[in-house]
Amino acid sequence: MEKEVLENHRRYLERVNFYRSFGYDLEKERDFILDKSLPISGEILEIGTGKGHFALALAKRGYRFISIDISKQEQEIAILNLRYFGLEKQSIFKIEDAEHLSFPSQSFDTIFSINVFHHLKNPLLVLDEIMRLLRRGGKIVLSDFSDRGLKIINACHTAEGRTHDYFKHRLDEAKAYFINKGFDIKESQSEVQKVIIAKYV
Repeated sequence: MEKEVLENHRRYLERVNFYRSFGYDLEKERDFILDKSLPISGEILEIGTGKGHFALALAKRGYRFISIDISKQEQEIAILNLRYFGLEKQSIFKIEDAEHLSFPSQSFDTIFSINVFHHLKNPLLVLDEIMRLLRRGGKIVLSDFSDRGLKIINACHTAEGRTHDYFKHRLDEAKAYFINKGFDIKESQSEVQKVIIAKYV
């Protein structure tokens, strides 16, 4: 296996263990979100690849999907994470702006966006795009940190000498948006993660 893939996986394991030492289990929380999202079917889109933690969880369960992110650098890390497990062909990765996505309307049956919402400068524009892309009968799965989860993430960043840049938008804004649009809403929460599943009926 190529050196770059092995080195990236070493950093991935360090990251998982680092967050776990603060009380946030990346892999466990991704599985929690997936379990709450079942059944998952049809054309799948992930908005916000990041370093590929959720993409890896999807790929490990055998799903094929498209994953978009505005950062090429982050997505390159995600691709390496999947490549370590031989799963890079499970996903098509694209560089896109979530406020202006290139896909035709009603292209997807299931749309995920995990730990992205609090980073969005204009969340309603992104929600408008998500709704445009969703097929009738499809569902949107949004997840973000609970208050405790956000405190843990902020503490992790502080320990690394960084600041956690975010706009403090909360999932309640998305919930209100979907209710106003007539979606059926289901909510779940772990100690550190909130999940909203909005079904387009």
